[in-house]
Amino acid sequence: MISLIVPTFNEERSVGRALAAIARVRGEFEVIVADGSSTDSTVAQALIPKYPHPLRVIVTERGRAMQQNRAAQVSRGEALVFLHADTLVPPDAVEKINSALADDSVIGGNFDLVFEGDSWVERFFTWAYRARRPFGIYYGDSGIFVRRSLFEAMGGFKPLPIMDDYEFVRRLERRGRTVCLQTSLVTSDRRWRVQGLLRTLWSWVWIQTLYSLGVPARYLAQWYQPVREGAPNSQASVPAKSPGPEIVLRPNK
Repeated sequence: MISLIVPTFNEERSVGRALAAIARVRGEFEVIVADGSSTDSTVAQALIPKYPHPLRVIVTERGRAMQQNRAAQVSRGEALVFLHADTLVPPDAVEKINSALADDSVIGGNFDLVFEGDSWVERFFTWAYRARRPFGIYYGDSGIFVRRSLFEAMGGFKPLPIMDDYEFVRRLERRGRTVCLQTSLVTSDRRWRVQGLLRTLWSWVWIQTLYSLGVPARYLAQWYQPVREGAPNSQASVPAKSPGPEIVLRPNK
């Protein structure tokens, strides 16, 4: 059994499409949408009627790392897969993970990543991601997966406002052998469509460099605000309100 975990916050424009792609995935798995108290209709759209796989939504405090950790706690899978809400998975995703983890030496990994669009910009970023993967450099948008036992032993994601995925990957790579699955996720090009190419490139290089030099993530977060189509960017900087001590679980029908 595999658990596919999708963290969301104000993703009503994207999560429905992502869940529709997951619905076409073959194999046995569950889907958990970890919503950070969205103020739009993300949660309502996530509950697709008659979803073909076990689907739950948990509503928790906002913060991608915390949302993913909480979803992992309530999940049942022996392997955990973390997917972004603007990412489309291929139908053979679960089959490829099961095949990779059949080798006991493999502890986890990620997927090949393709950026949506057909311009030179998308082709360049697709190439750049592939070029860095042999060096163990990848991020959450490429669908990180890991054995549950190891995820728990590592303490999950650290509650960082940014670079939480990269920090987790650095620890994961030190634990053993990872693989990059040769079936491609397709992720949105919305960041440079919304913010512009040069601003996006500058923020990526600047943040990665400063983080590698030891600058705390809390200082870097101001240069990398979330981008969500259909929602004002200013919402990203508004402190999240806690939904209270109870986690809301909503099973599919």
